[in-house]
Amino acid sequence: METVSLEVANRIVAEALASARRHGFRPMAVVVLDEAGLVKLTSREDGATALRFDIAHGKAAAAFGMGVATRTLLERAKDNPVFFSAIGAASAGKFVPQTGAIVITSASGAVLGAIGASGGTGDEDEQICIDGVCAAALSYR
Repeated sequence: METVSLEVANRIVAEALASARRHGFRPMAVVVLDEAGLVKLTSREDGATALRFDIAHGKAAAAFGMGVATRTLLERAKDNPVFFSAIGAASAGKFVPQTGAIVITSASGAVLGAIGASGGTGDEDEQICIDGVCAAALSYR
């Protein structure tokens, strides 16, 4: 079974944060979840505000739980806000359907986990997640 090892998770996070610095984004928090949806690794840059970790975790958990990037979830939530609010309540707040998280997959499409980021705009958060996953030679959706 393919997994995201701690070594790979460290590579993903290091590149995600390096991408944020290269682009001049605000301080970020990043959360990587494993194949069971459990926290594998977290990182919060100096200066990232207090809720950034919780938001990044909620984004990653939403992507993992629904099997799609949070950009897609945000679009779906616009048409069905009551359902998406119910998911947030049912998941004890670990469901933030805002752009900034992706599902990590193997080349064959197997789900390996998810990554979420918070600190910049949703587009910025999503970009550093993609950069981190690609640097680890993995795929995403």
